[in-house]
Amino acid sequence: MSVLARSVAVALAGVGAGLAFEPFHWVYLLPFSVAVLTLCCVGRRKRSGFWLGLVFGTAFMLVLLPWLKVIGVYAWIPLAVIEGAFYGLAGLATSAVSGPVVRLRWWPVWAASSWVLVEALRGTVPFGGFPWGRLSFAVEDTPVAPLLAYLGAAGVTFVVALVGTTVAWAVLHVRHTPVRAAAAVAGTLALAGVAAVVPWQATRSTDPRVTVAAVQGNVPGEGLEAFAERRVVLDNHIEATQLFAARVAAGKAPKPDVVVWPENSSDIDPYTDLIARTSIADAAKAVHAPLLMGAVVGDRANRGWHNRAIVWSATGRPGAYYDKTHPVPFGEYIPFRNLLASRVTALQQIPTDMIRGTRPGVLTVGPAKAGVLMCFEVAYDGLLRGLVDGGADVIVVPTNNATYTGTGQIEQQFAMSRLRAVETGRYVVIASTNGISGIVAPDGRVVARAPQRRQVVLDRSIALIHRRTPADVLGPWPEVAGSAAGVLAVLAALGTGYRRRARPGARLARPEGRRT
Repeated sequence: MSVLARSVAVALAGVGAGLAFEPFHWVYLLPFSVAVLTLCCVGRRKRSGFWLGLVFGTAFMLVLLPWLKVIGVYAWIPLAVIEGAFYGLAGLATSAVSGPVVRLRWWPVWAASSWVLVEALRGTVPFGGFPWGRLSFAVEDTPVAPLLAYLGAAGVTFVVALVGTTVAWAVLHVRHTPVRAAAAVAGTLALAGVAAVVPWQATRSTDPRVTVAAVQGNVPGEGLEAFAERRVVLDNHIEATQLFAARVAAGKAPKPDVVVWPENSSDIDPYTDLIARTSIADAAKAVHAPLLMGAVVGDRANRGWHNRAIVWSATGRPGAYYDKTHPVPFGEYIPFRNLLASRVTALQQIPTDMIRGTRPGVLTVGPAKAGVLMCFEVAYDGLLRGLVDGGADVIVVPTNNATYTGTGQIEQQFAMSRLRAVETGRYVVIASTNGISGIVAPDGRVVARAPQRRQVVLDRSIALIHRRTPADVLGPWPEVAGSAAGVLAVLAALGTGYRRRARPGARLARPEGRRT
């Protein structure tokens, strides 16, 4: 097959990978997409493998991230190319361990490990990383999802990639060893689905239960103009809470133990604005429950601001808080501001930078120890582990997705929140400004979901869970082990290839389809 034909094949595979995620969720395309990239890289030189991985990754990201066009095509296409370049490393690694000079034994395992490495790098650099589109973030509502409680996100990525690389190996061997090929595929499929047979039992009858209310107040606009009327946004959330309090007083709704408002439910600093402070306090007092709400604090020229989650007591006093620790580059702060801001007009919409928080977001909210992940922080494993390690018995995701109303971004983030519930064995409460708000059970089921662009209050009884899943106990080790295996396998292949080339008459790797 020519380079052009392989490039077209992996581009189509990348499109398939993008369609595996929300809002399409054709998830069963995912292992086949990995298989196509693997087949095209087997037996190729490393530079060819890198090129094929780059083409695959760029097509994947272009399909996954079109919601960035809300900001501008200048954000969508460059980010897709940058993130796609990481998949060049997966292609390079696959070529290295299954190349024309060296073909390592068990190479599908080492090729699958390279996907873990790629996602670890994507979640770290540049600017703190962008882990959107990890293979494990597509598996909600599949038999693979329960495996998250045992292996975590990195471990599930390895398993999904292994199914794909094994399918590729089977295609290459099926003519000569059909039984072995079928057995290999069946074995990896059994590994992927084993947790569906024995899912982690997160809840018990002895777990304390509380009633939580998630408030979706709605916003007046869409896109970049969603928060043009900041006072209206705050008033909407106050109104929704006051109406809910009236229903509670009338016996038409259960009295909540915890109330959650979204990120940016007040873009007016409640510490310095008396009207905002009084209105929020009145809402907490009306519902007779502690209120966890998101506010912009500071927002002064040349001094920066905080994206803060604040606990208001049932008596209307602000107390403990969490400042978002992972700001969004080019959304909440501008890297290289002095160099870029004066040259890119669009960046002037962000005149000051968010100040990064320094503490994990475990807050006592009434009877609950809420672990707070602000918006896209839900994509980061380390932040999630910090909450569980800190004793969180429920995960709360206050989020503001109003900018991306009508795009796939909100469905993709909601899917991540559902999968985090499975991974931690805890309820997850998502409060969004105008969608998607929801309450998710520890097995990933959505027990309540608000329609988009509506003012809604969701209330449900949930369990407070302190037990740790096996994934919580393993922590970062599946990612460390997978990444290390990928690196060591490539180094071993490079070292073996160098020694073979150095020997006169060195033999090339045996062609696929014959027994090795």
